[in-house]
Amino acid sequence: MSRIADKFRQLATSSEKAFIPFITAGDPDLATTEALMLCLAENGADMIEIGVPFSDPMADGPTIQASSQRALCNPFALASILGLVRQFRVHYQIPIILFGYYNPFLQYGLDRLARDAGESGVDGLLVVDLPPEEALDLHRDAAAHALDVIFLLAPTSTDERMRLVARLASGFIYYVSVTGVTGARDSLTNGMAESIARIRGFTALPVGIGFGVSRPEHVREISGYADAVIVGSAIIKKVEEFCGQPDLLKQVGAFVCALKRATRPE
Repeated sequence: MSRIADKFRQLATSSEKAFIPFITAGDPDLATTEALMLCLAENGADMIEIGVPFSDPMADGPTIQASSQRALCNPFALASILGLVRQFRVHYQIPIILFGYYNPFLQYGLDRLARDAGESGVDGLLVVDLPPEEALDLHRDAAAHALDVIFLLAPTSTDERMRLVARLASGFIYYVSVTGVTGARDSLTNGMAESIARIRGFTALPVGIGFGVSRPEHVREISGYADAVIVGSAIIKKVEEFCGQPDLLKQVGAFVCALKRATRPE
């Protein structure tokens, strides 16, 4: 059983949902990313998504785009990010998901990526711009190195797409709550509970919801019908706001703790 599957199993025993924060590797630098990873784990993160910065993050809104640009000002490579995961594994065993765009992964080499990611302690891969119809090579190499491959579904996904994703995905399925880019929003999209129920008609895998989630009350609502809640932009905003200040980790930690608390039964 993968670490991701095992984490969902553990949470289910206490009727708790997974909280999955996202941060961009290298924003503002790798040392801060390492500290933030530890901070997220210490404050209740059940899994962590580590974003690989990319020059054309088309699925991301202004907040995560800016974090990628800040990160790309630093001289580091994908191997450096895997090194961060290796260091993290000295302290924590919670699942790590490498989140990125296909170009950096392809340039690194898919089999090499899967091998090195697995050896460093990565548990899953999520490639935002790789549709399942074109993901067979990545799926093969990831499976060879015991990595989960997490696919996206959206409000516009057809039954045929859901069926294909259900066949290929492992770990969990990531439901994109809006037909747009990432970014913290004041309110949640209507109809998400119905969409999750529809996805469950095709798979027994856990389903997580991301894009637009920014407040504990959002997390509480989503926890009523999904298995995981993913928060990215709202956390990146905290990193940007308190970057370089001595209370950065305290501010991020308090926010993450409040979000995680909302995944637990009242």
